[in-house]
Amino acid sequence: MIQLIDLTKRYGKLAAVNGLNLEVPAGQIFGFLGPNGAGKTTTIRVMMGILKATSGRVLLDGHDVVSEAQAAKAIAGFIPDRPFIYEKLTGGEFLRFVGKLHGLNSARLEERIAELLEHLELSSWKHELVEGYSHGMKQRLVVCAALIHQPRILIVDEPMVGMDPRGARTLKDLFRALAQDGVTIFLSTHSIDTAEEICHRIGIIRQGKLIACGSMAELQGQADGNHSNLESVFLELTREQIAAPTL
Repeated sequence: MIQLIDLTKRYGKLAAVNGLNLEVPAGQIFGFLGPNGAGKTTTIRVMMGILKATSGRVLLDGHDVVSEAQAAKAIAGFIPDRPFIYEKLTGGEFLRFVGKLHGLNSARLEERIAELLEHLELSSWKHELVEGYSHGMKQRLVVCAALIHQPRILIVDEPMVGMDPRGARTLKDLFRALAQDGVTIFLSTHSIDTAEEICHRIGIIRQGKLIACGSMAELQGQADGNHSNLESVFLELTREQIAAPTL
């Protein structure tokens, strides 16, 4: 469903993403982990066509995000790390605007708005201006917007920043339900606990390169030593070799 083929993004001599190859099948929640500056957000922005790759390709359900941009974006939902919302609209108006961009007819759009606001616990705020929402509520509204057209692929960058535990739990449960319905979810996160809890497979990126990928058991096998949890595996695989000091 998602294919990254020799994907590279350079800024001058710096390779923010360096020869990334990856496949994520339908119905899988794929966790994308890495230290700050490893290339996670750059990868996602290339996947969504926001940035142009230096070389390589991204295919979403077989559609090239460059040569078939409209078809690729029609089947994908995107939850960015820093979402933009028109705050002078109400929650309902904002979702109606996004739905119209996706070409939903009015009757189906109103059904989707009601369904999503109910599921994300925002129904009582439908007619309130977005500027009055808390940060966590705005995050949940962005999730609603990403799902308004029932995408088959959901690409997510740090979705739970600023959410309270209840909101984070609601979102985790939603991701699980979507995956069970066949939606492919690409989840970039700094939360190792979240990745370990809900992801079927996990990829670890460092300095633009994918250094490990697989299930929890497979990642444990790729790390040296015995590791009982993802945090210790992650720290082992991403640690820098530090030269011994000279005296």
